[in-house]
Amino acid sequence: MSLFVEDVPEAKAFYQDVFGVPVVYEDEVSAALKFDNLLINLLQSSEGAGLVEPAPVADRSAGARFQVSIWVEDVDAVCAHLRDRGVTLLVGPVDRPWGMRVATFTDPAGHSWEVAQGLEAS
Repeated sequence: MSLFVEDVPEAKAFYQDVFGVPVVYEDEVSAALKFDNLLINLLQSSEGAGLVEPAPVADRSAGARFQVSIWVEDVDAVCAHLRDRGVTLLVGPVDRPWGMRVATFTDPAGHSWEVAQGLEAS
């Protein structure tokens, strides 16, 4: 997954600090981070057109462009960890009517992340 960012070093530091993931590749315009079964490529926004042409690369000021959801066992514990790392939660933790407990936050480039936990039906 490639995320277009304005400041690669800032975004890289955020992901390493918040998620504790290693950098597996890095050059002047990108940094690839390895999650368990996923690589996140932080790519300088100015380089994004080469991947998505003829579509334009949206600027952060355009608003949310997508949201990545991560399933976790305990949203509240993950939120405590995020707060300890200096992450400001935008929403939650909150129980949703569709049976999920969720919280959301953004990375420095404005990409929206959600941590979600399934709630058991009572």
